[in-house]
Amino acid sequence: MTFYHASPSEVIQELESDLTSGLRSDQVQNRIAQFGENKLKEKKRKSNFQRFLAQFKDVMILILLAAAAISFVIACVEGQPKEFFEPLLILLIVVLNAIMGVMQESKAEKALDALKNLSAPHARVIRDGKESIIDAAQLVPGDIIRLEAGDFIPADARLLKSVSLKSEESALTGESVPSEKDAEAIVLENAPLGDRSNMVFSGCSITYGTAVAVVTATGMNTEMGKIANLLDNEGDTQTPLQKKLAQLGKYLGILALAACGIIFIVGLSSGIPPMEIFMTAVSLAVSAIPEGLPAIVTIVLSIGVQRMVKKNALVRRLPAVETLGSASVICSDKTGTLTQNRMTLVKAYVDGAPSIEEINTQNSAEVRQLLQYASLCCDGTVIFRDNEEQHIGDPTETAIVYAAHKNGMSKETLNQQYPRLAELPFDSDRKLMTTVNQINGKNVVIVKGAFDMMAPRCTSGNLDAAKEIVEKMSADALRVLAIAYKEIDTVPQHPTSEELECGLTLMGLVGMIDPPRPEAKAAVELCRKAGIKPVMITGDHVVTASAIAKDLGIMKSGDKAITGAQLDAMTDTQLDHEVEQISVYARVSPENKIRIVKAWQRKGQVVSMTGDGVNDAPALKAANIGCAMGITGTDVAKGAADMTLTDDNFATIVDAIREGRGIYANIRKVVGFLLGTNIGEVITVFTAMLLWHKTPLLSMQLLWINLVTDSLPAIALGMEAVESDVMNQKPRPKDEGIFAHGLGIRIVLQGIMFSILTLIAFVMGENAVGQEAGGQTMAFMVLALSQIIQAFNMRSEHSLFRIGPFSNHKLNWACLVSFLLVALVIFTPIRVAFGLVVLPWKTYLLGLCLSLIPVVVMEFSKACGLIKHQH
Repeated sequence: MTFYHASPSEVIQELESDLTSGLRSDQVQNRIAQFGENKLKEKKRKSNFQRFLAQFKDVMILILLAAAAISFVIACVEGQPKEFFEPLLILLIVVLNAIMGVMQESKAEKALDALKNLSAPHARVIRDGKESIIDAAQLVPGDIIRLEAGDFIPADARLLKSVSLKSEESALTGESVPSEKDAEAIVLENAPLGDRSNMVFSGCSITYGTAVAVVTATGMNTEMGKIANLLDNEGDTQTPLQKKLAQLGKYLGILALAACGIIFIVGLSSGIPPMEIFMTAVSLAVSAIPEGLPAIVTIVLSIGVQRMVKKNALVRRLPAVETLGSASVICSDKTGTLTQNRMTLVKAYVDGAPSIEEINTQNSAEVRQLLQYASLCCDGTVIFRDNEEQHIGDPTETAIVYAAHKNGMSKETLNQQYPRLAELPFDSDRKLMTTVNQINGKNVVIVKGAFDMMAPRCTSGNLDAAKEIVEKMSADALRVLAIAYKEIDTVPQHPTSEELECGLTLMGLVGMIDPPRPEAKAAVELCRKAGIKPVMITGDHVVTASAIAKDLGIMKSGDKAITGAQLDAMTDTQLDHEVEQISVYARVSPENKIRIVKAWQRKGQVVSMTGDGVNDAPALKAANIGCAMGITGTDVAKGAADMTLTDDNFATIVDAIREGRGIYANIRKVVGFLLGTNIGEVITVFTAMLLWHKTPLLSMQLLWINLVTDSLPAIALGMEAVESDVMNQKPRPKDEGIFAHGLGIRIVLQGIMFSILTLIAFVMGENAVGQEAGGQTMAFMVLALSQIIQAFNMRSEHSLFRIGPFSNHKLNWACLVSFLLVALVIFTPIRVAFGLVVLPWKTYLLGLCLSLIPVVVMEFSKACGLIKHQH
């Protein structure tokens, strides 16, 4: 059947569905088996073998393999069995490194899949006569779905009912202007995609209005599925930091190759065998380049993202993790983010009444009628299941519906008794919603919305008294909605605001409160301590917003609260001058939000902005960190944001910033650790070759330290817990380099320290045994162990003993394994393959003492202020 050419009833019949009750559970199961999940096919993933081969594309790994091949050929020519150890061990280490790389890729892919599942779109569906929210992947043809402004369309569907519906279809048709949709439209059978005005399509979004539709196609059968290959837009996932580190690796490579050239010339002129000096030069090049650093940084970022998920912050883009650490302004919505998002109707005022009435289970007849009318003009519903209530829709609407329910008027019953004949959906410009209901045989227009937008449209009612009541309720931090009505003779076929929302009679006011979240106050205080400016942006009345902002500590003495209208009256220059003093913006429009973001950005600040509506998407994109609401947020807002708060909680943003700072600090620790050890290796070999024309470390020994011993402590160091005082520091400037605050100088000085210790060990070992191999054994031991111990020093800029030397249990295990790997090479017969020999036991003790010197040096540096903790 050509669904867009058929009538709604024919489509329902063809799909064996039902407009009011939807599909039955058994039909759903059969259709999932028949059509599969409502997902687009993903591109074929690489096999583990393909990933394994991809690990050998790195230039330095190829150099190592070339070195192993040359070494193998020479061993064959010389015919000495022991010469085969070196190329075989190089090959073994390279293969082990490749296997680790494959494991890391698989782990990262699984983490990505988990994040995709968490951010999967949802759909409002009617099944077995009940409305529920399900994962969009579970939709099947024949499902009855509800759509409203801000929703992503989860599948291709034929409209059954629509009100002022518009859909953004640029992804499919290239049409930049939203397409108008109409369930009643008659479409020709050969109509092109862009003219099928009674259909909505998967992957597009609703920009205006509401609708009920029946799913006609899912997954690869949708119009989007037919062009799925064109939609594969997964780009480079490297973050700016990773790119900088990759560039750093190239610079180090150039320096290493230059050092290798010098060493090669010096070695040849000193009579060192060409093969030996060649292998030393190659291993030096590899030791200078931290090939494990990009992978370890990715692991640290991935672990950080997983930590954030556990704390209800779903980060969609890895660069956002870095940006979070720099956040200096949080522009937060009030409702649901700073407050509990459980609006409760507490007071009502009926026009002409002597006083305000408290809401309870037995209100006066006048208030009951006010609640009845208000409930009829709501799309939100409250479902009661197993003694639990589920609020579906806008919290202000569900508060009204719940208050009516407490007075014995269920939404379902009201809708049946007084059917809705027409409607004008709420939008952020009008700040009103209107329905036309048949009440006692009359066509009654009911309008619900902000009093300041309603008052000019009312021609009857005591507006002055109502205005005083609004101000009184707002001063008590209540959100106030006005309800008005009028009767009309005929219902317009295409109702407009001009027709319905004028000549109204004010019926009354309802006041509701959304109490502040208990944790929000502490989170605001933490923000201020961390040098972050909290700003409240809300659609509420300025008095209400100011009362809650003062209670939470957002608005301090001297701070200002302004309305969207006042903001519109300001020039950009005036806003730039005053923005730092404004803590509350009330009655704002989406355009206002963008201006606020840009004003702060012009001040050089890194701005986090929250939003939930389809109109918030531009502001979320404009902000440095866009935070969408996971519960009340529309799919469009989530798509535009960098991060989704799965609990809609302000404290979660602060937690995410804390984690972001911790992740960045851990990456600095890892970079400092790996580069310091690598520089130490380069200086050691280079200095020894220049001074004594000897190599203190063979290529195999350097490779073992660099690729095996250092990797585990580095990963564990990246998993260090966030330091307790990280939120006492000022936000990091967004253009600050990773080597800021003296890290670059410390890396070089630490490298020199490792080099001095290793060269001393080489001389001591050679003197103790009387041969070069003894010096190399001692140098290998001291360099490897001192680097393992250095991992503990890098945990904090505070004293190691202040934070607890062994409080990072993952690092303890990682260092223990690395220690055992070093001991395996030194104390077992494997040492022969590495060119190591047995040393006197006193020499081992001296080596252990030398390895502990970095602790003394680093603790002294911290105590004397040479290593300063950031404030």
